[in-house]
Amino acid sequence: MAPWNAMPMTNLIVDIVKKRRGVILDDELIRALKKELGAEPSEAELNEALLVLEINGLVHVSQITKTKRRIEVITEAETFLAVDED
Repeated sequence: MAPWNAMPMTNLIVDIVKKRRGVILDDELIRALKKELGAEPSEAELNEALLVLEINGLVHVSQITKTKRRIEVITEAETFLAVDED
């Protein structure tokens, strides 16, 4: 469990990704979070935060390889369709 921080992890993730021109790989995100928080977030904490952000339509997470993910901030001009949406 990461130490308590005044800024929620979801907000921190969005800020970090925006600083990287809106796109980041998950390993870079983990390094940036470790630098900000002082401790590396667990896989479960990171996945939960990314899921919340994706459900709320703030980021889009796509699988690049089996172990790498691409996280990008969704701007107002972009939309991503869910599975079976046309």
